[in-house]
Amino acid sequence: MSHDHDDRPGLNAAQAEAALNPPPGRVGGDLVTETLQGLGAATVFGVSGRPAPGLSGALRRSALAYVELGAENNAAFAADAYGRITGEVAVLLLTAGPGALAALPALQEAAAASAPVLAVCAQVPAAGLGGRRHGHPRELRDQQASFREVVKSVHPVRTASQIPSAIAAAWESALTAPHGPVWVEIPEDVLRAETVLPPVSALDATPRELYPRPELTLVAADLLARAARPAIIAGGGVVRADATGKLRALAERIAAPVATTYGGKGAFPWEHPLSLRSWPGDPRVTELLEAADVLLVVGSGLGALSSGGHTFAPRGRVVQIEADAGKLESNHPALGIHSDAREALDALLDAVEPREDATVADRVRTTLEAAPDLAAAAQGPGPDARVLAAVRAALPDTAPSFWDLTPLTTRAWSAFDARRPNTMHSAQGAGGPGYALPSATGAAFADPTTPVLAVTGEDDAPHTAAELTTARRYGLPVTWLIVDGDGDRGDGGDGDDGDHEDRDGGPDALRPDLVALAESLGVPALRSTPASLATDLTTALPAPGPSVIVLRAR
Repeated sequence: MSHDHDDRPGLNAAQAEAALNPPPGRVGGDLVTETLQGLGAATVFGVSGRPAPGLSGALRRSALAYVELGAENNAAFAADAYGRITGEVAVLLLTAGPGALAALPALQEAAAASAPVLAVCAQVPAAGLGGRRHGHPRELRDQQASFREVVKSVHPVRTASQIPSAIAAAWESALTAPHGPVWVEIPEDVLRAETVLPPVSALDATPRELYPRPELTLVAADLLARAARPAIIAGGGVVRADATGKLRALAERIAAPVATTYGGKGAFPWEHPLSLRSWPGDPRVTELLEAADVLLVVGSGLGALSSGGHTFAPRGRVVQIEADAGKLESNHPALGIHSDAREALDALLDAVEPREDATVADRVRTTLEAAPDLAAAAQGPGPDARVLAAVRAALPDTAPSFWDLTPLTTRAWSAFDARRPNTMHSAQGAGGPGYALPSATGAAFADPTTPVLAVTGEDDAPHTAAELTTARRYGLPVTWLIVDGDGDRGDGGDGDDGDHEDRDGGPDALRPDLVALAESLGVPALRSTPASLATDLTTALPAPGPSVIVLRAR
C-alpha cells in the first residue's frame, strides 16, 4: 500500500540533533513535562512543596507554570475550573496514596461536569506493584481501582518509554466528547531515574470527532418539522460543545420554546421570546415541556437535578442528543443520537424544514407570567432576591462565577441570568463543600484579566479559607462573597425565627470572624448588607488582587 504523502509530524533540524544527542541530567519527570508542553499545556496545578518525586526539577527545567494550592482536592477543583473556562486540558499533578485519594471528590465533580482534567499521579516504585506488598510509603494495593469508576480513562505507565504515549492517549481521551477527567499513573522510581531517551517532540493527540448517524438525523429533522408543539431542553453539553449559536438558530427555525437545565445556564438567551429560562421550576413550565409532541433534549441525560427528582414525564416523542452513550435513553425512551451537540445541531440545521407558529412567543410569555415561583425568584421580596439582583448588577457579563451549594445557589439556578454561556458554575455533580473558592482560583489563572466571583455559605467558608493565601500570593482578581446563613431565610432579616442562638453565646458565637481572618492574610475584607452589596461588589470585583465580602442579612 502506497501513500502520496505522509501527514505524520516530523522533526526540524534542532529536534533531530537533540534526538541523536540527548542533553544530560534528564529523568523520567522530564519526559512528563516535555510531553505536556508538546501537547500544548502551559499551566499545571498541584500542592505546595514537591509535586512528586522526579517532577520538581523537571518543572524547573520546563516552561510550564506550576500553580501551588494548599490541598490536593482544592488543586483538583482549580484544574477543573481551568478546563471548563478554557475548554483545554487542565493538568493536575498528584502524589501517591493519600494525596491522590484526597483529590477524588473534585475528580468526581469534573466527571459529572465533563471537565477535561488530566491527572498525572505518582505511584509507589514498580517493585511494589502487581500485588507485591513491599511496604513502601503511600502504598495502596490497587491505586487505579480507586479512580477507575470515577475518571473517564486510566493510563498506567511502567517504564519511561511508555510516558509520552500514555499521556498523549490520556490527552486525546480528555478532549474527545464527552470531555472528562483522565488518569495517568507513573511509578516514583520511573519518574526519578535518569533517562537517555531523546526529548519528546512531534506529538499528535487530536481528539476524535463524534458525528451523528445520518439516518437518525433525517428522522429527527422530519419529526421536528412536522411537530405541532415542539420544545427543546438544553443541557450543559450545549455549552461545552460551544453550540449555543446553533441551538438558537434551530429553535428559531422550528419555532420551539427552549428551557435550559441548571448545568446549561447561558445556553439560550434569557430574554429571547422563545426562552423558558432555567428549568426545572414552576409546574406550568414543566407542563408545557411535558405536553410537547416532540421534545428535543440536547446535551443532557435528564438526571435527578435536571428533571425535578425524576418526576418529569414527557408525553410526546423524545429526541435525545448526547455525547455520553451511557446517558442515552437512561431515563426516558427516545430517538437516541450519540453525538457531540455541536455536530448534531449542525446536521439538524442542514436537514430540518422550517416551521412557523405565530402563537409560540405568546405561549412562552403567558407561561412565564403565570409562573409565580419563577416570578418570585426573579423579583419577589426577601434578602436572597436582593442578593441575586445585586450580584447580577455588579458582575460583568463575561466574568465567571463559582457557587458552593447554599440555599442562595439553589435559587440562583432558577432565577439568575447567566447572560453568557460557561459563566455560572456550581458543584452539581459531587455536591461537596469547598468548591467555589479554589475553582475561582483556577478560573483566574485561565484569564487573569477578568474578575472572578466565588460564592460560599458562612458555615462552609472555613473549609477553604486557606486558599485566600493562594489568591493573594498570585495576585488573582478573585472576590469571595461569603453569605451569612441568616441571609437565606427569606424573612428580610428583620427578626429572629428562633433557629439560631444568640450571637453572644451558643453555636453562632463559635463562628470565626471571617473579615478578621481575611485581613490577617493580607486580603481586603468588609461586611456588607443586601442594600449595599451591589456597590460593594462593584468596587471589589475590578480591584487588583483578591477581596472578601461577608454578607450579613442583619
